[in-house]
Amino acid sequence: MIDTILLNHGSGRGLDELLHTVILPEIGIDSAAPLEDAAVFTLPQGRCAFTTDSFVIRPLEFPGGDIGKLSVCGTINDLAMVGATPHSISVAMIIEEGLDVALLRRILRSIRHESKAAGVSIQCGDTKVVDRGKADGIFIATSGIGIVPPGRNLSVANAGSGDAVVLSGPIGLHGIAVLSAREGLNFASTVVSDCASLHRCAEALLRASPHTRTMRDATRGGCAAVLNEIAEASGVTIMVCENAIPVPPEVVGACSYLGLDPLQVANEGRFVAIVPAEEAEAAVTACRTVEHGGGACIIGTVEPRGRVAVLLETAIGSRRVVDVPSGDLLPRIC
Repeated sequence: MIDTILLNHGSGRGLDELLHTVILPEIGIDSAAPLEDAAVFTLPQGRCAFTTDSFVIRPLEFPGGDIGKLSVCGTINDLAMVGATPHSISVAMIIEEGLDVALLRRILRSIRHESKAAGVSIQCGDTKVVDRGKADGIFIATSGIGIVPPGRNLSVANAGSGDAVVLSGPIGLHGIAVLSAREGLNFASTVVSDCASLHRCAEALLRASPHTRTMRDATRGGCAAVLNEIAEASGVTIMVCENAIPVPPEVVGACSYLGLDPLQVANEGRFVAIVPAEEAEAAVTACRTVEHGGGACIIGTVEPRGRVAVLLETAIGSRRVVDVPSGDLLPRIC
């Protein structure tokens, strides 16, 4: 039995043992099948979406998830944001010598569970082991392939004046949950990350609003970064209403104490969509009928380009600029 990762688990007989006794069984791959250098499979006819990402979160486990769940959800969500149906993913791991194998098993089970729940197959992967102190436990890199149905053409540059801004649910939970777990903040210990796969919620919105302009998941930099990216790429100004943005009370409290703007706090289970105004109510209603979309709402409008990219109408009726964070407010968040 393997209890702790050793440096010799990175190659040769040690790697073979790690793969066949821990990694392949936990992610649900037949360990007796030949391990080829590449996966070969058939995709339905049509356009494909391809994405890649890496995950370096600290701590590796947090309320509502772990690095394994995060890696699968993050990749699925990137595909979903261009209107693709997720099909397959790859998983590559850089494991630090000394990692507890019980923790590794939990991470692998999360990868397996989230992939299975999303109907996505793990087609290939890679495992490397590095010296103690060189990888902070484990780093995971994933790539994903999805199928884009005919007629979909989502782009960050497609927003136009008169469109509506839709948010899929309450913001700030992931960032505060991870920060609380990392720093032991008792006042935020009840916060659970929103980490989730959003493809079903995105698909529901797209079916209800077939002329959707763009969708972006609000991860690092939160909603503030996403709104600014859309406004700059589309050459518009986005006006959002503070009273319309759902921020959970525990996030409000934590942000007030820490001096953070909830709009700049990372999420891992929320997206912003720009849709035609006449399709906005239908889009919100559709999101609310599926998992992870129950808090969907309209939070603003798109206007002709003014002096700034994003403006917030505050609860007291004033207006302030919503800036892109100057850097990572919470490093190692995803």
